[in-house]
Amino acid sequence: MRRREQREHIFKLLFMTQFNSEGDMPEQLSLYFEGLGELSGEDQASMQKKYEGILEHLDEIDGELNEYSQGWKTSRMSRVDLTALRLAVYEMKFDEDIPTGVAINEAVELAKRFGGEDSGSFVNGILGKIASGKKDSGEIHKPRRPSHQAKIIIRSKKNTPDKESEESKN
Repeated sequence: MRRREQREHIFKLLFMTQFNSEGDMPEQLSLYFEGLGELSGEDQASMQKKYEGILEHLDEIDGELNEYSQGWKTSRMSRVDLTALRLAVYEMKFDEDIPTGVAINEAVELAKRFGGEDSGSFVNGILGKIASGKKDSGEIHKPRRPSHQAKIIIRSKKNTPDKESEESKN
């Protein structure tokens, strides 16, 4: 089984943990793996190892997500986006076999496939900040003029050069 397929199954397993109690998960894992049919023991062991690794580091992963996602704490994120982010942060920080760019791209694809309309860009934005180490966007915001101070220029049609030249001809 390819890594992309394994990653999708790990994503689904992580997603399930948000709806099942910790005590129910061993049975849920068994049922999930049985439902996959022909699955090599090596693939199952690999997926289970990564799944358990993410759960082991969940507090640390969520802490990092909360630190970098301004205005979007993990408690407010959609469950799909949060699951994709958790998987990617784990791969970026704890899985040396996965390049950071691959972890980000795969998470964005999962978010696009299973999430909402803006899920891909949301996930990409947060993971980009984590990868670069910038806690804010780094953009320089120019102060905007309040709308009540906007200058309005009104030109009268009487004083336009074309009208004046026409009037002087008559």
